[in-house]
Amino acid sequence: MSKISPGNSRIGFIGPGIMGGPMAKNLMRTGFPLTVWSRSGRGIESLVGEGAGEARNPQEMAKRSDVIITMVTDSPDVEEVLLGPGGVIAAARPGLVVIDMSTISPAVTRRIAGELGAVGVDMLDAPVSGGEQGAVGGTLSIMVGGSEEAFRLCRPLFEVLGTKIVHCGGSGAGQTVKLCNQIVVGLNNLAMCEALLFASRMEVNPATVMDVVAAGAGNSWAIQNLAPKILQRDFKPGFKVVDQQKDLRLILDAAGSKRLPLPGTALVRQLFAAVEAGGFEGDGTQALIRALENMAGTEVN
Repeated sequence: MSKISPGNSRIGFIGPGIMGGPMAKNLMRTGFPLTVWSRSGRGIESLVGEGAGEARNPQEMAKRSDVIITMVTDSPDVEEVLLGPGGVIAAARPGLVVIDMSTISPAVTRRIAGELGAVGVDMLDAPVSGGEQGAVGGTLSIMVGGSEEAFRLCRPLFEVLGTKIVHCGGSGAGQTVKLCNQIVVGLNNLAMCEALLFASRMEVNPATVMDVVAAGAGNSWAIQNLAPKILQRDFKPGFKVVDQQKDLRLILDAAGSKRLPLPGTALVRQLFAAVEAGGFEGDGTQALIRALENMAGTEVN
């Protein structure tokens, strides 16, 4: 296949949700012909309204696409749309490229890539970081696993979606790097929440604390993006608690297979479990503060 470009490449997109929808729109607006499909049927109306085609199933999408991007929830979902009945593999052909931009198990990624490779399909695992804001702005960080040749061919597509694009190694390496990212994200979130709670209990303005911390060594994405939402009691999701829990499960499962202790990650997962137990699994990950507030008997204010 020649290098991916708007002039000669048809893109299929499976899973235009909170993250996938803006990503798909950015591809369309750059000039890539787009075909979309969603298992639930949600999220495609605006894309079709802007000129995207709609496939009946992933198999049909494979017939109409040179590159297929998947952006779904978990490992079984990726397996279903790529390898299941009516899946992409049913219409696979040499030269087709699949890019999975979901966050799933590295081991499952390698197995799927092997099955697709057996019928001539290259697969890249290319999970992203940057949240809904990064998806809308085309400023995502993209960590890619798979062959260097497929990465080189698809780089122009990645450049539409993100600004930090790194080839991390062979199949599964992108997913492994993403899980490393999620360890840091989860623990930074916890640190930010504890700092807000501490400031509030010590009767110092939490907003002032965040302003000062953001200017020094304690700064983080959580300080910049999640702390302001907590201070406004805004728990609308950019990235949902339930999805964060899925990522933490993947991390701990992989770590367990290597007998690797990750106590901080395990603690964050249990705190998010308390948030879920309160019925807030659909909130954004800033809702981690709810678990700490419940334990402390106080609310950040």
